[in-house]
Amino acid sequence: MPLSRLLPPAFRLLLARHRQARMLLLLLIGLPLAQAFAAAPATLKVMSFNVRTPADTNENRWENRRDLLARVLTEQAPDVMGTQELVRRQADDLAARLPQYAWFGQGRRGGDEDEHMGVFYRKDALKVLDSGNFWLSDTPEVPGSISWGHPLPRMVTWARFERIADGRTFVLYNTHFPYRDQDEAARVKCAQLIAQRLKALPADEPIVLTGDFNTTPDSAPHATLTALLHDSWETAPSRSGPDRTFHDFTGTPDKRIDWILYRGLQPLTVATLTDHDGARYPSDHFPVMATFAFPARAAAKP
Repeated sequence: MPLSRLLPPAFRLLLARHRQARMLLLLLIGLPLAQAFAAAPATLKVMSFNVRTPADTNENRWENRRDLLARVLTEQAPDVMGTQELVRRQADDLAARLPQYAWFGQGRRGGDEDEHMGVFYRKDALKVLDSGNFWLSDTPEVPGSISWGHPLPRMVTWARFERIADGRTFVLYNTHFPYRDQDEAARVKCAQLIAQRLKALPADEPIVLTGDFNTTPDSAPHATLTALLHDSWETAPSRSGPDRTFHDFTGTPDKRIDWILYRGLQPLTVATLTDHDGARYPSDHFPVMATFAFPARAAAKP
């Protein structure tokens, strides 16, 4: 027999009322918290970062920059980052300093040599469902292929990611366009090929395109890409940092050539990050980081 049955009826009534009051209080507290958590948007932090090859032999050599660059990534904690000009030993150095990240990529001539469009992602936040590469040329499936008059191979490294927390997916493209002034026609061709590939993706799938496009937002390549995608710098309601990104290790940028373009997501913030240690910068480009919200999921039908 429950001990409460031994109590007088008046005491049993008092206990029941207190129990009901406690349950009501917990319900009143818990319901708003549950609603708040349900209403909180699922976010995605994306960075684009031209890390500069290890070609420099002066004070800006890679060995002087790698710890600073790793510190920036640790502090900013992007979920995913598209890099440009990354070579394998730089990727290995960063991987050793950033155990929370995994990375993948291929050299632009095929294999492990030369520059990679390496993609880093948080292992606790994302998993790769599929990935690959194609080259910005008339023969996109041929590694190292070059077309359109520029001297170096250019490529896209891409992946389809799934958020571990909720199963949401998105596609990331990461690229680096030709750099010479006389390469604008080639940059247009690069943009057209990427646009063609994007059109083949499911219409309702979120897409992010990161890159060093070596051209400014008033250019034809930008117009080609933003016919399909949005420029986070132009659309995010909160923006910080300079509106230009290439600074050649001076800290004074003169061009906005690093972009994060997107579709199917809601931009929340975008920033050009100017971190330095007083003596040097982590790269000759400022990284750009955008935070996006995924669209709310449709309510389940009863």
